[in-house]
Amino acid sequence: MSVFREQPYGRSNYLVELGIGDPQSTQAGFFEVILPEARVEAVEYRNGNERAPEPRKLPGCVGYGNLVLKRGLIGSLELYEWWNEVRNGSVATRDVTVQLQSEDRQNVVFTWRFRRAWPVRYGFEPLGTSPCGPAVEVVELTFERMEVE
Repeated sequence: MSVFREQPYGRSNYLVELGIGDPQSTQAGFFEVILPEARVEAVEYRNGNERAPEPRKLPGCVGYGNLVLKRGLIGSLELYEWWNEVRNGSVATRDVTVQLQSEDRQNVVFTWRFRRAWPVRYGFEPLGTSPCGPAVEVVELTFERMEVE
């Protein structure tokens, strides 16, 4: 359930739940979440006997971008194994949840639910010779429905 207030919430306190366990675990510790956009296709329609030359605009199909999750490479094979299931022909869907927390991390103030999600891309950010920064694992998820509460 969203919690309204005058001041915007910060964007650095969130939990990701991959539909299999504890959002507080190390495996669910993502440092960046790129939330997708949602869109409704506008379908143009015009009867042949209408006097106005402009078509009506009707709502059509709903579409979503992909959800992108990034985390430091911790040696877990969980994301790779999920992607590998899909690569081998099993559409292993999960309900993935992202929860924004208040600054004191005591309350969930906004929740995004991604229904029937599965990985469409798995990879890593480039490795380099700089000693600063971690190696990064990236998974991109497609899904059938997004709900916000």
